[in-house]
Amino acid sequence: MKAGSREQEVAVRRVCLGLLMLYSFAVPWEYSLDLGEPLGNVARVLGLLLLLAVVPLVIWRWGIRRLGLVQWLVLGLYLYFAASYFWTVDPVATLDKMRAYFQVMMVVWIAWEVVEAPVELRGMLRAVVLGCGVLAMMTILSFLSAEAVAAEQVRFFAEGHDPNDVARFLDLGFPLATLLFATEERWGVRLAAILYVPAGLLAVLLTASRGGFSGAMVALLGSAVLLVSWRPRAASAVFAGLAVTASTLWMFVPGESLERLATIPQEVSGGDLNDRLGIWSAGWRAFVQAPWWGYGAGTYSTAAKLAPADTAHNTVMAVMVMGGLAGLALFLETVAVIGVMVWRTAGLLRIALGSVLAVWGMTSMVGSVEENRMTWLLFAAMAVAGRLTAERPYAMEQVFSGVERIELTAQVEAVR
Repeated sequence: MKAGSREQEVAVRRVCLGLLMLYSFAVPWEYSLDLGEPLGNVARVLGLLLLLAVVPLVIWRWGIRRLGLVQWLVLGLYLYFAASYFWTVDPVATLDKMRAYFQVMMVVWIAWEVVEAPVELRGMLRAVVLGCGVLAMMTILSFLSAEAVAAEQVRFFAEGHDPNDVARFLDLGFPLATLLFATEERWGVRLAAILYVPAGLLAVLLTASRGGFSGAMVALLGSAVLLVSWRPRAASAVFAGLAVTASTLWMFVPGESLERLATIPQEVSGGDLNDRLGIWSAGWRAFVQAPWWGYGAGTYSTAAKLAPADTAHNTVMAVMVMGGLAGLALFLETVAVIGVMVWRTAGLLRIALGSVLAVWGMTSMVGSVEENRMTWLLFAAMAVAGRLTAERPYAMEQVFSGVERIELTAQVEAVR
C-alpha cells in the first residue's frame, strides 16, 4: 500500500474511532435527545454516520476484517428475522423491526472492524461509563425538578426513557466503572469512575425499578469481587466509603419509592410481577401454536393478542414467539459465544465483563432487550475483548491488569 493511501486509511480509522466513542457515549441516554423525524434520536444519527464512515475504511483496506463466530451468528439472526417477513402475521411491524434490528446490531461488526488495540477498547468502556453517568445525572435532576415535586412522583427517570430501562443501563455501568477505577493511570479518571457508583445507585433507587434494583445488587457484587481481586486492602477502604455514601443517599430517596422496592419479595413469592405473568402466559399460548418459525419479527403483541403498546417483558419469550425455536436457537447460541469470548479474557477484565453479562442476563428476564442498542454495544465490546486477548495478550494484560505502571504507554506502543 502506498504511503498516501496508508495515511488516508489511518485518518479514516481515526474518524471511525471518534464516532464509535461518541456512539458509545450516547447510547445510554439516547432517548433524552431526539432530533425529530426523519433523524430520530442522537444514537441513531451517530450510528448512521459511523456506518457511512466505515465504508471508505473497508474500501481502503481492500475488504473487511475476517469475521468471528459472533459476527456470523448476529448476521444469521438478523437475516432470519428479515426472512420472517415472508410468513409474518404483521408485515408492517416486521418491516419496521428489520430496519431497527439492523441499526442496533451493526455495531457488533463495526467495532470488530475498527477497534485494533486494547487502549481503544478501554476508550469504548470509558465512553459507556461516561454515558451512564449522564443518564444518572439526568435521572437525579428529574427528581430535583419542581414539576416532579409538585406531581408527588414515586418514580424518577431521564426524560424520554422507561424507568426500568434507565435502571438496567445504570446497572450495566457499575462493573465497568469499577474496572476503570482499578486500571486507569490518571487519578482524575479513576475518581470520576468510582464516583459513578454512588451516583448511579442513587439514580437506580429513584427509578423505583424492582428489577433494576435486583440487577444493581448483582452488579455491585461483581464490582466487589473485582475490587477484592485487585487489592484486598484498598477494597476495604472503598467498601467503607461506599457504605457510608449509600447510607447517606438512602435518606434522600422518597419513602414511596423505597416502599415500592420493598415489595420485591412479595412480587417474587406470590405476586404477578407487575402483570408480567399474564403477558408471559399469553406469549406461551401463542408460541405453542407456531413453535418452529414463530410469527415474525415485531409481532409479539399481535401474536399474543395484547395491546399494541405491550412488550414481552422477557427477552427469551420475545424471541421465542417472534422467531420460534429456530430464532431462539440462533439468539441463545449468540449469547453463549459471547460468554466464551468473555471467558477468553483474563483477570479484572474477565470479572468486569462477566459481571456485566450476568446483569444483562438477569435483567433480560424481566425486560425485552433484544432491540436495545446497549445490548449489542456491550456484545460488541465483549467480542472485541476476546479477540484482542487472543491477538495481543501482553498489551491486554498491561492495559487491564490494575497494576501501577510507569511508562505504560511506551510499552504498549512497542508491542503495537
